[in-house]
Amino acid sequence: MERHQVGLYLAAIVAGAAAGWLAPAAAGALERAIAPVLGLLLYATFLGIPFAALGGAARDLRFLATLLVLNFAVVPVVVFGLTRFLAGDRALLVGALLVLLTPCVDYVVVFTGLAGGAADRLLAASPILMLAQMLLLPAYLWLFAGAEVAAAIDPGPFVAALLGLIVLPLVLAALTQLLARRAQTGAGARAVAATLQALMVPLMMATLAVVVGSQIVGVGRGPASLLAVVPVYVAFLLVMVPAGLLAARTARLDVPSTRALVFGGATRNSLVVLPLALALPEPLAAAALAVVTQTLVELVGMVALVRIVPRLAPAAPSARPA
Repeated sequence: MERHQVGLYLAAIVAGAAAGWLAPAAAGALERAIAPVLGLLLYATFLGIPFAALGGAARDLRFLATLLVLNFAVVPVVVFGLTRFLAGDRALLVGALLVLLTPCVDYVVVFTGLAGGAADRLLAASPILMLAQMLLLPAYLWLFAGAEVAAAIDPGPFVAALLGLIVLPLVLAALTQLLARRAQTGAGARAVAATLQALMVPLMMATLAVVVGSQIVGVGRGPASLLAVVPVYVAFLLVMVPAGLLAARTARLDVPSTRALVFGGATRNSLVVLPLALALPEPLAAAALAVVTQTLVELVGMVALVRIVPRLAPAAPSARPA
């Protein structure tokens, strides 16, 4: 399954889209399944990260500084330029700004690991990324969309995502690793860890399927103007991949950190900002559909980048397997 994971992920996206479109009544149940399925996927991912390495990852100030500059200095400039094409539709503009200005802190760790990147560094940086976007998003929205939109931002979804999708799976994974090292309970914990590690590909497929299946009808039945955001999201990916590579080269990062930086700059926090978009006033209702559309575009892009990024940032010859 690992050898064919990209094809399997694309199949999961297609299957989720077909299921959501053919059974629109299931959208609510699929949406409620996103958080537990994603939490289980992250728990399985965190089990594969040695927690002793997280301390060193947190002290990698060069990577952290580059990641922050990329997301909160470079990305806003890119987003401002790209979203000028949406300036005529305020709702779509707000939705695009909400999602593109917020770096991902959840499944980006999984995609980074699949591409051979330094997932531990992104995991260590997640709380800082979350705090920074909570503080800076209102300021950027005030600059790009006006004070009314900035005032509507509620930090609640950010806090809930940090606790439910990062802290809780992280604590459970740490406890599992601790139990696995003990003689009496170690066998059972090691069996759980091994099972979940073997289920990584199916868990990612399930996550992709439920996310796409829960949102496809809303996007498909949205206004025709929604198509205008698709080129913006594709262009964002096309710009941020080379921007991440350039930033990594400038900071002289190693190959795993370079791959992590590319994913950290290109992947957005759509699942977290969607509740923010849904809470906006009625005249901005289409903002939620703009956020969902970004999720669909991004998932396809991330599946492709799992194969593309290792080629753009190849391992040194001595580091490659024989």
